[in-house]
Amino acid sequence: MRLSEGQVAIYLDNNATTRTDPSVVQAMLPFFTEQFGNASSSHAFGGEVAIAMKQARRSLQDLLGNAHDQEIVFTSGGTEANNAAILSALATQEDRDEIVTTSVEHSAILSLVEQLSTKGVKTHIVPVDSHGRLDVEAFRCALGPRTAIVSIMWANNETGTIFPVEFLAGLTREAGALFHTDAVQAIGKIRVDLKDSAVDMLSLSAHKLHGPKGIGALYLRKGTKFRPLIRGGSQERRRRGGTENIPGIVGLGKAAELAVERLEPERVRIGALRDRLEQGILHNGECAVLGGASNRLPNTANIAFDDLDGEAIVHHLNHAGIAVSLGSACNSGSMEPSHVLRAMQVPSRSMRGAVRFSLSRETSVAEVDEVVCVLSDIVARLRANLRESASLANHATHSGELSS
Repeated sequence: MRLSEGQVAIYLDNNATTRTDPSVVQAMLPFFTEQFGNASSSHAFGGEVAIAMKQARRSLQDLLGNAHDQEIVFTSGGTEANNAAILSALATQEDRDEIVTTSVEHSAILSLVEQLSTKGVKTHIVPVDSHGRLDVEAFRCALGPRTAIVSIMWANNETGTIFPVEFLAGLTREAGALFHTDAVQAIGKIRVDLKDSAVDMLSLSAHKLHGPKGIGALYLRKGTKFRPLIRGGSQERRRRGGTENIPGIVGLGKAAELAVERLEPERVRIGALRDRLEQGILHNGECAVLGGASNRLPNTANIAFDDLDGEAIVHHLNHAGIAVSLGSACNSGSMEPSHVLRAMQVPSRSMRGAVRFSLSRETSVAEVDEVVCVLSDIVARLRANLRESASLANHATHSGELSS
């Protein structure tokens, strides 16, 4: 990011992507040069790469708390993992051809579901309340004898709201269907333990937890029927064809290792920083936090500024060297209101002014305080402009009435 002389960049858009940790980069570098072999080769070059790949798989297993390292299938990212999970379930569940999901899922789920609905696949979209919490009774009603798969995110990327995934997975198992969770935003931020859970499939992406882009994984519980999305060679136990992205896999493994080491202390610290940020912003009034007060990701704050334009706020913050977003990076540039906020039935005067702040383990107290200070000035100026525009409009209306 190019800044004016003396200006410091503050990055609070970590739900879009995180900076790759320097130690992750260092772990990856040898696999571009010295250790460049193909893991499928039988010679020493391939053998040492296969060992590194196995270690990465075990590091990810430690982070997820799953029972077997063979339950990890490396993919190109969360989107591929999501698609593979849903399409496989529909192909392998006999006499079951329905999907249950929510109105606030990531576009990687909703776009696929929309396409499948044009091909005759019935989809049940479960609503949320004004805090973004799932309607559990509606979820129960959506389950049925033809449900092939339930796909519900572990945590929402825009509001940070955490769903009761393990409970929902249990209900799904009782109904005889498979349960998948898009855990892209949750992994590395909150504790996940899959060993004794009813979750059948889980998607994650490295670049959301200080790993590289272009690599992710699908957790596939042992014994779950699976039909590959990408066919080719015998890689990943014939579950994902194509030569493995070894530097990316090693990077994901290192990022998982760091997340295991730092998860609990950083969860507490980042949560305190988020609260400090919210309290500082809310002090100015005429704004509110979207999403529940509790059961939310420790790093995420979505704040709606009444009657203001969120895009203008993001623009002014960017000009000041502060990176935030309107919501999902995958939908940036769209003039349509966020589907998540619409599903929550956020009032229009608040929806237009919603801005997402997402912190990371690299965020400092000084940065949070600087954002609060800069944002207060920006909001004050925008509100002053708003009052001036309203005054001019009233004056013009009054003048028109007098002249008539």
